Amino acid sequence: MLSDPLGVSGEQPNRTTARATKHQRRPPIHERHERGERATSLTLAFEAVETFPVLLEARDRLLRNVEEGCVTPAEAISAVESDVGLTIAVMRLANNRASGIRSVDTVAGAIELLAAEDVRVLAGRVSSFDFFEHAGVWNRVPERFRLHALATQRAADWIASAVGHRGRARLAVASLLHDVGKLVMIRAYPGEPISLGGRAGTPEQRLAVERSALGLDHALLGGVLVERMGLPHTLSDAIARHHAADAEGQAAIIRLADMLAHYDQGAPVSGGQILLSARAVGLDPTDLRQLMLELPGDSGQPRREPPTCPLTAQELRVLQQLANGKVYKEIAHDLTLSVSTVRTHLHNIYARVGVADRAQAVLLASESGWV
Repeated sequence: MLSDPLGVSGEQPNRTTARATKHQRRPPIHERHERGERATSLTLAFEAVETFPVLLEARDRLLRNVEEGCVTPAEAISAVESDVGLTIAVMRLANNRASGIRSVDTVAGAIELLAAEDVRVLAGRVSSFDFFEHAGVWNRVPERFRLHALATQRAADWIASAVGHRGRARLAVASLLHDVGKLVMIRAYPGEPISLGGRAGTPEQRLAVERSALGLDHALLGGVLVERMGLPHTLSDAIARHHAADAEGQAAIIRLADMLAHYDQGAPVSGGQILLSARAVGLDPTDLRQLMLELPGDSGQPRREPPTCPLTAQELRVLQQLANGKVYKEIAHDLTLSVSTVRTHLHNIYARVGVADRAQAVLLASESGWV
């Protein structure tokens, strides 16, 4: 379960907390003002994303499915899961109807709970956009956002099938909504150096830009938003942790799926991080290469070969020594280098291949056939 680290839940502190903080030094007025503005901006951004526009064709597909007064589950699920805004609207309504009796974390569960009339009312209430038009204040964001969401959803299902993951229906929702925190950022911080798709760089590098610019990242914001919308913790937790290096279960699959979606769309990714993420979900390098060859997306981008070794000859020699179990002094002696030079080479190696320590570097190099 997520806490409320952003201070936008609207809940009031209890009396015990109030007494404990009564005599603490209050921050300067300008800091309190900035915090208040930030909370207000986030609240307004959350509200905007909660009513994110629905693709007109997806809405009409769903409506056609209920024209006869009966919902065909498979067709209705397909229509809803084809669009981010429609998934948000249907999941929110279903969980509101559930009234805490049970959590609804799949579109199938939502369709089962809702009546045909519920769907008609919902379809008439949501704002919509067409493929060939701007979506009001969102401009071209909804369709661009939808394409990456669907690519990640397809990759996540592909991975889940390969590793025998249970709960693929729940994963379909979490993977489709995994980046909703980016929508919050776009609305709350329009002047900051972040944007949908981010700057050039890997997902990890873009996440670092968000944290540097704003002090938080889109994964955390997405988790808070999904919980605020009343959706179950099984979804909000997976979304909040989908960029965590130690992610497990759904979050780990979404992390890898997000990287593969970027790769399939021709965007930069870290070969090292993809390999480590694949290992976390139970895919070995051979399985991963086959998956990358058969990615279900159709990006229109020319297919690229998996990343080649980015290290210099000297760095490879140092890494080979490290893989042989040598310590800094032994490596320095064998290669006629100073210890500080060896240390510099290793730090450069970690940065080049996108890992945090020697164990990950050796694992990556071994699985990639570099050493």
